[in-house]
Amino acid sequence: MVSADISELKRRLDQTETGRRHGFSRELKKIQQLKNPEKKQQSLTQWVARVEASLQRVEQRRVNLPSLKFPPELPISQHRDKIIQLLQQSQVVIVAGETGSGKTTQLPKLCLAAGFGIKGLIGHTQPRRLAARSVAQRIADELESPLGEWAGYKIRFQDQLSDKTRIKLLTDGMLLAEMSADRYLNQYEVLIIDEAHERSLNIDFLLGYLTSLLAKRPELKLIITSATIDHERFSRYFNDAPIVEVSGRTYPVTVEYLSPEGLPADTEADEDSESEELSLEQQVRQGLKRIIEIERTHPNPSRPGDVLVFLAGERDIRLVADYLRKQVGRLPGAGSLEILPLYSRLSNSEQNKVFQVTPGKRRVILATNVAETSITVPNIGYVIDSGLVRISRYSFRTKVQRLPIEPISKASANQRAGRCGRVAEGICLRLYDEAEFEDRGEFTEPEILRTNLASVILQMEGLRLGDPAKFPFIDPPDTRLLRDGYRLLEELEAIDRRRKLTPIGRQLLRFPLDPRLGRMLVAG
Repeated sequence: MVSADISELKRRLDQTETGRRHGFSRELKKIQQLKNPEKKQQSLTQWVARVEASLQRVEQRRVNLPSLKFPPELPISQHRDKIIQLLQQSQVVIVAGETGSGKTTQLPKLCLAAGFGIKGLIGHTQPRRLAARSVAQRIADELESPLGEWAGYKIRFQDQLSDKTRIKLLTDGMLLAEMSADRYLNQYEVLIIDEAHERSLNIDFLLGYLTSLLAKRPELKLIITSATIDHERFSRYFNDAPIVEVSGRTYPVTVEYLSPEGLPADTEADEDSESEELSLEQQVRQGLKRIIEIERTHPNPSRPGDVLVFLAGERDIRLVADYLRKQVGRLPGAGSLEILPLYSRLSNSEQNKVFQVTPGKRRVILATNVAETSITVPNIGYVIDSGLVRISRYSFRTKVQRLPIEPISKASANQRAGRCGRVAEGICLRLYDEAEFEDRGEFTEPEILRTNLASVILQMEGLRLGDPAKFPFIDPPDTRLLRDGYRLLEELEAIDRRRKLTPIGRQLLRFPLDPRLGRMLVAG
């Protein structure tokens, strides 16, 4: 009877859980090589029981699927049937949708509707921990289940998962870390790489690795998505993968340009200032005055009144917050302003404050680019965009990895503008002129082209991704820069002459720092 069961179960192995399927195959081969008939029969009986239990779990999940509702007001809901069909027919799908189209929250549910997520997990990557937590909570709410049941998250030092979890939100760095223990990512049935336009090192590593993994796992599905993705280029990279363009935003956004030269100086606020040029704090204040003027002269009852201000970094947020708190009483018509910071180093409790709407108060959220993608801060009617971002860049002249403040790209500017078009018509005030906007690049330069390649080489060695010169990067780095990176790692004794990791190199991998700084810590 067991032999009959084995013959049938071997044909049904592809219906078992993806994380156990390859283990089942390996176990069966080992069992069939056993010489002792009694031990072989006992092992086969246990193997059959485990396979049948896996099949039962898959069937139970299929029967107990939650109710899937797709809000008709979200543009992506109009493309539901097309996306489901492409998921079933193609291994890779590119989804390009404007900010506010609903792609981040609805794509995992569309995967469930297409029949995926039953045998394995739907992995959904986000570039930031705050985004992973907030998106997981949003999807769990839409599925009307507790966080960690159908949808959960996993970030550094924290996770909210269970055996029932089917949709797993995680940072792209966490997915890379999982590869060291699970080279084939067997636990996943679908992977969604969100905010691919950011082109961080982690995203480029993932995309390059997945090009080879997809050939080894033909059943694995991959979705690449972003609001400002260069979809044609990504499609060519994945062998002309089909593209779904989700056009249209939930609500229109009006853009105004308020260049510092065109803003009138506020004499009351600037009476102690010796410079005629407005500071960043004063520019933001003038932007708030413009918002108050718009509401007074062109009132729109349906538009929320909260303001999202994009600044370059934590220092700017602190300066602007202190300045605005002192100016609240001197800003006519401002009413009761509530100033809230939002940046990645804030505690969870402080970050959660921006998701709580305060009745009777106008909230002014001062945020870094952490609020640019995925995170939807509620009740935002206005965006004030400084047009600046703190970006990591390596100086080959000084051999130092820096964090200079630079102008954002057009793609990032459009992402920021879309933050105020979620629940009603929005207005984006850019603190620079239109000509300057037109001169900016279309997309943010990939991190691999502006970082210390010694750090890239070290990470690739740690993740066993192979020779960086042969790795299928979308934008391969210059071979001269790779040589410089190897030379630096040899000087730091992180690799030997054969370009293999040394014990010191493995220690450096533990520090999320420039290899030079990490070497100092190891030496200390």
